[in-house]
Amino acid sequence: MKITRTILAALAVLIALNAAAVNPKREFRGAWMHIIGQEQYAKMTTAETQTYLIDQLDKLKKAGCNAIIWQVRPQSDAAYKSDLEPWSKWITGVAGKAPVPEWDPLQFMIEESHKRGMELHAWINPYRVTTNKTEMPPKGHIYYQHPEWFLKYADGKLYFDPGLPECRDFIDKVVRDMVTRYDVDAIHMDDYFYPYPVEGVAFPDTASYKKYGQGWELGDWRRHNVDVLIEQLHNTLVELKPWVRLGISPFGIWRNKKSDSNGSETSGLECYDALYADCPRWTAMGWVDYMVPQLYWELEHKRASDLTLGYWWDQHANGRQMYQGQNVANIMSHQDIAADKGDVNNPTQLDHKMRLMRDLPNTQGMCWWPGYTITGNHKGVMDSLVNKQQAHPALIQPYTWIDKVAPGTVTGLNVKKDKKEVVISWNAPRTQGPMQEAARYVVYMCKKGETLNTEAGDQIIDITGETSLRLPVKSGKWQYGVTAVDRCGNESAPAIIEL
Repeated sequence: MKITRTILAALAVLIALNAAAVNPKREFRGAWMHIIGQEQYAKMTTAETQTYLIDQLDKLKKAGCNAIIWQVRPQSDAAYKSDLEPWSKWITGVAGKAPVPEWDPLQFMIEESHKRGMELHAWINPYRVTTNKTEMPPKGHIYYQHPEWFLKYADGKLYFDPGLPECRDFIDKVVRDMVTRYDVDAIHMDDYFYPYPVEGVAFPDTASYKKYGQGWELGDWRRHNVDVLIEQLHNTLVELKPWVRLGISPFGIWRNKKSDSNGSETSGLECYDALYADCPRWTAMGWVDYMVPQLYWELEHKRASDLTLGYWWDQHANGRQMYQGQNVANIMSHQDIAADKGDVNNPTQLDHKMRLMRDLPNTQGMCWWPGYTITGNHKGVMDSLVNKQQAHPALIQPYTWIDKVAPGTVTGLNVKKDKKEVVISWNAPRTQGPMQEAARYVVYMCKKGETLNTEAGDQIIDITGETSLRLPVKSGKWQYGVTAVDRCGNESAPAIIEL
C-alpha cells in the first residue's frame, strides 16, 4: 500500500496528540561529540580539558543520554596514543604534536563514560586526510611512505583511494589497533565515504578503476569498495572482540523514489549515487549492528521530510537496530506541525519527533547532533529532555544477534543509611568469560510493599558503571533492586533488598 505524505502527516499528528508521554526502559540516546572544528580543546591545558569533558559528560547523563559518540579520527589522525597515525591537531593545535603533559583523551573518555553507565563509541572517518586546499599531512604520516595511496579531489582535500586494497587494509589496521588496546563499545562512522561531489568534476580514481574495476560499472565498483571495507571491519570486530559493535550514520536519503522504486518520497542528494553508500545492504548482510541516518530536516520539509524518512528507514532496519540522528538546532527552530500557532506547550518539534520515533516498530532511539547543543541548553533543549522526554534513565536495547545470555546476579547487596544519605553497594557477578562480564548496573527503587518491577522504566533511579550508589535519604520504607548488564545489553535477574 502506498503511503502518501498527507497520510503520514495525519498519522504524525495523531501520534503527537494521543501517544502517552512515556520514558521507555530501553532506548538508545546518543550524543555526537566531534573534535574537528572545535578549537577550544587546543586552547586548554590538560587539566582544563579534562574538567571540561567531565562537565560535558555530567550534563549529557543528566539529560538522559546513555551513549557518547566521541570523534577520535577525524582526518587520518588520532585523538589517542597511536603508533600508526599522528596526534590530531584538534586536540593539541598542531598536527603530530602530543599534548603536554601527555594524556590519552580516548582512554579518559572511556573511563569517565563507563563510570557514569554510558557507552563510548569511537567515531572514525575512514578516508578523509586533510580539510582544505593548503593543508598537508604532518611529518611521519603514512602519506609520505605511500603517496600512491592518496588522491586529491576538486574540493582541495586529500583522501585515501577507496579503490585500493592497501588503503582498506591500513584503515582496518588502525581499527584493529584501537579495538585491541581500548575498551570501546563500538566503532562508529558517519556519512563521509566517497567525498560529497563537486558539480561537474569526477573523482580522480581512474587508475585504481582501471586496475581493479574490470567488469564493473563505475558506480557499482565504488559501492563495492565501500561494501568491502564495511565487511572487513565487521569481520575484524568479530575476530577480536565480538561484543564491539559497528555503527554507521549515513546521509539521510538513500535514494529518491524517482531514481529507484524502493527509495523514499524525497528529492534530495542520494547517498547511494553521490557517496556510494548502499546502507540497506549493510544491515541486510549483517555487517553493521546499528544505523543512525541523519534525519536533520523538519517534519514537513518539502524535499526531504523527516516524517517521510523516519518511516522509510524504519522499514529498512533489516533486523538490526535503527536510531534517528537529529539536528538539535533544526528541531528547536521549528514549531510542531500538530500545534496551533502560538502553542506554548509544544513550541518546537522536539516532543513530536520523540513520540514519532517511539511509535515506529523498528526504531529504538535518537542520537543528538551535536552533543554540545544539549550541554549548552540550546533554546531550552536540555531542560526539556531532563524534565520530559528523557526524564528517566534508559538502557540500550540488547544486541541479541551477537549474544543473548544474561550475566549472573550481583552478590553482596547491602544498604547503609545515616541521617543524610543511603549507600547501596554490591559485588560484580561471577562470570566465565568477557561476554557476560558486567559492563554496568541498573538500580531500581520502589516503596516497600509494592512490586519491584525491572520492566518499569520509571523505577530506574540510576545506571552506573560502579558497584555502589549514594542517594539522598527519603522518608518512608523502600526496597531496592540491582541488576547487572553485560556488554551486549543483556540484563540479569535482580538482587533485592529492603530498608
